[in-house]
Amino acid sequence: MDPVTERAPKVVKSDQEWREQLSPAEYQVLRQAGTERPFTGEYTDTKTAGVYECRACGAELFRSETKFESHCGWPSFFTPLAGDAVIERADNSLGMRRVEVLCASCHSHLGHVFEGEGYGTPTDLRYCINSVSLTLVPETE
Repeated sequence: MDPVTERAPKVVKSDQEWREQLSPAEYQVLRQAGTERPFTGEYTDTKTAGVYECRACGAELFRSETKFESHCGWPSFFTPLAGDAVIERADNSLGMRRVEVLCASCHSHLGHVFEGEGYGTPTDLRYCINSVSLTLVPETE
């Protein structure tokens, strides 16, 4: 898994504008690369069909068909909506090598992606995403 070359964000706001738009919890995760506590997010166990958008800018990121039960405490997806929906970049914080996942449109922190964990998914990837980074737009009938 090679991190994607970063592109300039399409949605640019000042730190103050982000603070005004987002709740403190959303700001801490989306703009400061925080992490919500495991098993506390609103979408951890959601099975509703629809599209998951970036809570900061509304960009479409993941589809419910790619969400799977990983039992890790956060919503998990095996692929983003499209190849350019997210940016992946090296994250060497916490004394380990991980790959951070960002919204390609506004560069907000979403979570991390892991590979080779043995889940029975088509990609062998687990996009471990904070619920607070997402908004689920249910399918309409």
